Amino acid sequence: MSASQHKILEYPAIFEPANEGGYNVSFPAFPGCVTFGRTFEEAKAKASEVLELWLEELASQNKNIPVYHDRPIIDAVKVSLPPKIKITYAVNNC
Repeated sequence: MSASQHKILEYPAIFEPANEGGYNVSFPAFPGCVTFGRTFEEAKAKASEVLELWLEELASQNKNIPVYHDRPIIDAVKVSLPPKIKITYAVNNC
């Protein structure tokens, strides 16, 4: 298949800072499809590679590949807690 015949799909990816540095990457549409990069740029390149392999595997198994038109909105939400509440910060041990 020539480059002009390739279909270009786009999927939301989540880039989370890793405790050891770098970024962990996951895809909400494909649980278990994950990768890591030492920099954001490396993580983004590896994310593209691993997702391409994931989609090729789905196609080889004759499984449907979902197409998404909407992007999730990811944002922080602020909350106000009473002073008496004790807060314990979670540690991500990936």
